[in-house]
Amino acid sequence: MNADGRRTEDALELLSAPAEWDLPPERHLHHKDVLMQQIDQDLGNAAAEAPAPTPARAPRRRLTRPALLVPLASTVLAGALALTLTGPGAGSGPTPADRAATGGAHARNAAVTLHRIAVVAMAADATPVRDDQFVYVRSLTVSNKGTFEGPIRLGAPHTLETWTSQDPRPLTTTGWMRESGKDAVMPDETIPIESTAAVPAGIDHPTYTWLSSLPTDPDALLTVLRREVRVSDGESREQAVFSLIGDLLSQTLMPPRNTAALYKAAARIPGVKEIPDAVDVAGRHGIGITREDASSATRDEWIFDKHSLAFLGARGFITHDKQKGITSDTLTGSIAVLQRAVVDRHGERAAGADS
Repeated sequence: MNADGRRTEDALELLSAPAEWDLPPERHLHHKDVLMQQIDQDLGNAAAEAPAPTPARAPRRRLTRPALLVPLASTVLAGALALTLTGPGAGSGPTPADRAATGGAHARNAAVTLHRIAVVAMAADATPVRDDQFVYVRSLTVSNKGTFEGPIRLGAPHTLETWTSQDPRPLTTTGWMRESGKDAVMPDETIPIESTAAVPAGIDHPTYTWLSSLPTDPDALLTVLRREVRVSDGESREQAVFSLIGDLLSQTLMPPRNTAALYKAAARIPGVKEIPDAVDVAGRHGIGITREDASSATRDEWIFDKHSLAFLGARGFITHDKQKGITSDTLTGSIAVLQRAVVDRHGERAAGADS
């Protein structure tokens, strides 16, 4: 059997594994994307099943969104989520009636808060990054361990480390990831983040240099993001842009002026609101900035420190599902960013990272 056939067989074996080894259906875990991409490549049907705007575009990482909206390449992964919710971090946000009653004030507060956060971001020290280096991010995450046909069952919080290549050339391996701790997938193994086609620096390979080239005028930046973002089935473009901004904030390093521009751009997205108190998976309380998408029945939430206004993490929710009886926010995943740094090679931990 050749190498491609062996990888395909291995991928299918993983996809049919028992529930405890099933890969968590959250956007920050690329494992299923990578496996399905390999299957598509081997079977020669990627173009038919998962068309992309350009041949070189790879699926975008989304950290905290439910699996129902992940643009995977096979109906093997399709399934519905049920109401049952267990595990750490379980909880609900405000009800639809609560949000409707205070929506106007929360929207105004969100714009003011995002501008305050932008001012703080602009004043931060820049961390220069060379093209031959990697951006290292260490996070604490919790995600759905339940099967696609069964209930949402949150696993234990565990560590996720990522190394994003800053090489601007088209790459098939744009980074690496490693999980550790209880309920980690493939614990302590460093796994490549791959695409079947070479991906240049851009939305799907956001290097420091590329991010620094983006417009710093918020309206011009929104125009670029709306044009470039990949929109999942059933999702509004505005929600896709909000999610993309959250991904960039949680997974990258960029010049302060570009970080500030992203916050100002987010303030211009219709439907963005503030939550006075939100908590990340590490138990840190902060201010929540959120957007609910009626068309996809999801809600994304970013969390910021109440005093320093630093980005802490994010949470994702399903807001309703009549078929499954979901009538209020159901947590599907959460991430807390603990450390960012620049390192010279993938697999290298920054000073202060857990050993």
